[in-house]
Amino acid sequence: MDKGIDYSDGIVNRDKDTGIHYGVISQHSIMSEAMENFEYDYGKPTCPKCGNELVDYCDKYNEDNSIEDFEHYSKYDSEDYVCLDCKLIVESESAFSDEPLGFSYEGDGYQLIDCLDTDIMIIKSPYFTYTQFCSPCVPGAGNLDTYIKDGVKTYALGHDWFEDGKAPYPLYDVKTGNMI
Repeated sequence: MDKGIDYSDGIVNRDKDTGIHYGVISQHSIMSEAMENFEYDYGKPTCPKCGNELVDYCDKYNEDNSIEDFEHYSKYDSEDYVCLDCKLIVESESAFSDEPLGFSYEGDGYQLIDCLDTDIMIIKSPYFTYTQFCSPCVPGAGNLDTYIKDGVKTYALGHDWFEDGKAPYPLYDVKTGNMI
């Protein structure tokens, strides 16, 4: 197998400072416990009635005490958000999507974000490996599920992200270039 085609012509999905390509790996390739450390994004609070963005209750209440005539959306006496258009008071549980819009992780030298439906993109890491380029879906990134000895230099996840404590590819230190 060869390293494939860089559909980005070296322009995107690559760290401009180091020249290392971003890595893409399926969530299913790492241990499931690792996903617990990700921060999930549920978007901005929106009104369940009209869909408009909500305002924080405390901010509005402090500005204008005239919201007593607003209708309560929930069965609780929670006062989290206000829809100024519908004159509705909405609790947090009703203000956000049930499903996350995305996820991210930052720590231990990593910067990770969601990519496509079930993939993780590594945009900063203390480690790299060599991979095949991703398909046109993520141009310029390296596919961490396909190690290639003479492939493209790609940011990678360390051994501690995998079930058996061993990455499915050789790891190299970004600072020294030495194999770990």
